[in-house]
Amino acid sequence: MKEVTVYRVKKLVKVLPFYLVAFWLITACSEDTGEVDDYAKWEERNEVYFASLADSLRNDPIHWSRIKSFSLDSQTEGAAIDYIYVKTIASGEGSESPLYTDSVRVSYQGRVIPTVSYPQGYVFDGTVYGDYSLATNATTRMKISSLIIGMQTALLHMHRGDYWRVYIPNELGYKSQDQTNSGIPPYSTLIFDLTLIDFSPVGESMPVWSARPVNWKE
Repeated sequence: MKEVTVYRVKKLVKVLPFYLVAFWLITACSEDTGEVDDYAKWEERNEVYFASLADSLRNDPIHWSRIKSFSLDSQTEGAAIDYIYVKTIASGEGSESPLYTDSVRVSYQGRVIPTVSYPQGYVFDGTVYGDYSLATNATTRMKISSLIIGMQTALLHMHRGDYWRVYIPNELGYKSQDQTNSGIPPYSTLIFDLTLIDFSPVGESMPVWSARPVNWKE
């Protein structure tokens, strides 16, 4: 069996509850070859991980929240997979939120759930180089309408300057689609560190962004 370093195990323990760590280590080892398989029983592990986020919300309702998919009726209780979970890292000063047809300027980093090889989760996309800080992060512009439902749902509730950690179930992400060329296996829960910097309606230009000397690290 490929050796799992003590460093990686200690780092993984800091990220997840003990029962999830044990589940990861047991399922990550192939019974046939004895080698680490980061994506063994991937769908099941993602279901367990996403379900565990309800505990975070119960334990810290000040910083954690859940938001129902914007495409569903907000007045009725939905299934667990109809919601994204959000941890607020920093709140901005804006009071308005973008519309579905708006363009946004964001700084972000996307990753999948933690594995043995990637205790923080494999990073598949983003504008972040090194630590997450608006003083050093790059930014990008996107149309909200072009994004996955989970990301749309988050942005439609954010204000300028908000920095959220967003957890998206696969049903509001890429579902069973094979995105392995991008580092996203089917049935992946997606985790985004996301800052909404600015937004503008169709036909209106967005001011040029210049980084501010503000430390946004958690």
